[in-house]
Amino acid sequence: MVLDGMEIDLSSFEERVSRLEKQLTEECHDLPPAVHKLKTSVDDFRDKLEKSEHLSWLGFYKESPAPLFTESYKNLQYRRKNDVQTQQVWERFLNICEVSLSEEVRQCLRQPSFDCCQWEDEEILVLLQQMYLDLDFLTKFNIDLRVLRNFLFEVYTNYNEIPFHNFKHCFCVAQMMYAIVWTVDLTSKIGDLETMILLTSCICHDLDHPGYNNIYQINAKTELALRYNDISPLENHHCSVAFRILENPEWNIFQSLKGETFRQVREGIIRCILATDMARHNEILAQFKDVTPEFDFNNKIHTNLLSMILIKVADISNEARPLDVAEPWLDKLLQEFFKQSDAEKLEGLPVTPFMDRDKITKPSSQCSFIGFVLLPLFEALGDLFTELQGVIVQPVRDALDYYRRLNDAAKDERLHRKSVVEAALGSSDSVITSGESNQGSIAKSVSTHSVKSRRSLSNLLVRARSRSVDDEDVTPEG
Repeated sequence: MVLDGMEIDLSSFEERVSRLEKQLTEECHDLPPAVHKLKTSVDDFRDKLEKSEHLSWLGFYKESPAPLFTESYKNLQYRRKNDVQTQQVWERFLNICEVSLSEEVRQCLRQPSFDCCQWEDEEILVLLQQMYLDLDFLTKFNIDLRVLRNFLFEVYTNYNEIPFHNFKHCFCVAQMMYAIVWTVDLTSKIGDLETMILLTSCICHDLDHPGYNNIYQINAKTELALRYNDISPLENHHCSVAFRILENPEWNIFQSLKGETFRQVREGIIRCILATDMARHNEILAQFKDVTPEFDFNNKIHTNLLSMILIKVADISNEARPLDVAEPWLDKLLQEFFKQSDAEKLEGLPVTPFMDRDKITKPSSQCSFIGFVLLPLFEALGDLFTELQGVIVQPVRDALDYYRRLNDAAKDERLHRKSVVEAALGSSDSVITSGESNQGSIAKSVSTHSVKSRRSLSNLLVRARSRSVDDEDVTPEG
């Protein structure tokens, strides 16, 4: 990061200092004080750059778990919920599942700004149940309410305790789809069955996710990669787990659907979940853009493409939510990424660049992801459904602008550090030849810039806070 942003190779500089120290050690019994001071300055600079928590808003400071150890990382791939905890969630769910939600909560549930972090797992199960009830799926498809509850709880038990791809992420995706359904009146356009396929696909789309993506599965030659011949191993696994759950009559919400109707449901769920593999992103988006100008809701090819786009949008929709809702999810995703890159390094596998804790910052990674992946996808859907422009498309544009400003501020900070390092190096050279005569002028220079820097960073933080306050107006209190 320092090399890219400041054109200073800190590691090479440290090596030169070490060589100098070794040479002087061989030639002298005691190193000159100036050399000790220079080495201390370099160490302090590195420590400040990597560990200063007050730089967290710039994305330099990454409070994440310690690197994994070779003997323990494999155990972190699958982390099932504690049986006692799971049973308690089930019992609490049964105690509250008959409770009627207030109209205020039901309306908030239909908004993209909904924040699930303040809800307990059993409450989220009730919210998922409410989605099926409000869309009248139980009546239209003869779904037994008890079976629906069993199904939702079994889905819950099959999500792992990992930072990002967990049960609450599944709810976020389903809730965003639910919000889109109400915003664009989707059932009137594609029908109740296709809408139920979409909602159920969202709920099941990351079942039993191990926290390590397809790139890792393929490079590590895991059992999943071998089973599915390196073709979307995770997404195929999610589908398989979903239909194994549905094999049990006590959990099968589609048991009343027979023959061609069930085949349509199965094909639809598989199609939707497989579409969430980001390796297919450009292919699916390009096909959808081709048909958008003459989109026909009676054309099955068109509606299949729409379903794939809809679940893709829902899957990566966190940045369409208010900043104070989206930011914690980004931190969880980075935590999961860093764990994977640590494992890749330990196993000698190719390290996924956008997951390497030593190479990315939050603002720079967000600028790339939102600008090149997220926004084009959302804009394509917004071209078909103009109702979504102000609801989810504009918030994504605002998020991109926010992270661009943070990234620019980070670049300014790196330029400042570069000038400080150059000044420190120049000072150290002078100290070696002429002692401490220039120490005062360097301190004055740093102090002057610090005042200006604090002002500029303060202004940016004020604007960031203002954005969060504005968003709070549309965030439900749960």
